[in-house]
Amino acid sequence: MVEAVVPEFAGRVRKRFGAYRHHVLATLRKDGGPRLAGLEADFRYGELWLGMMVGSRKALDLRRDPRFSLQANPGPGTDLSGGDVRVSGRAVEVTNPEVVARYAAVVKPPEPFHLFRAELTEVLHTSVEDPYVVLESWVPGRPLRTIRRTSGDATLRMA
Repeated sequence: MVEAVVPEFAGRVRKRFGAYRHHVLATLRKDGGPRLAGLEADFRYGELWLGMMVGSRKALDLRRDPRFSLQANPGPGTDLSGGDVRVSGRAVEVTNPEVVARYAAVVKPPEPFHLFRAELTEVLHTSVEDPYVVLESWVPGRPLRTIRRTSGDATLRMA
């Protein structure tokens, strides 16, 4: 969906995820606490797919509560070449054998595996355009929003 609405932005996000194979997935544990786990994410057929080992904690988390965030691997160093990218949404488990087989034929994951399709609720790309930190965010139903700020723009609030 993001590709249809803001294709240039979506292309930069996809490219950032494509720079490295492993990323960091955040799910919710049974007690509501966060769980972070490594994950190979895949953009295919115009959507984001999440494949994982059968019975893994992250798969069980998503079956119980489909909300997630996925942080693109920042890579080596501190320059964040290509920016910093995070997507959030709901993971929908794919159980249709034809869809799972089509995915497996191309990706060739270790089988058996759980397959989830991501329904994105937010996409965030953060980059630096000196002297600014540039935050671009997309939420379904809204236009792309861009904020440019410097550390001097922040107001410290004491409680």
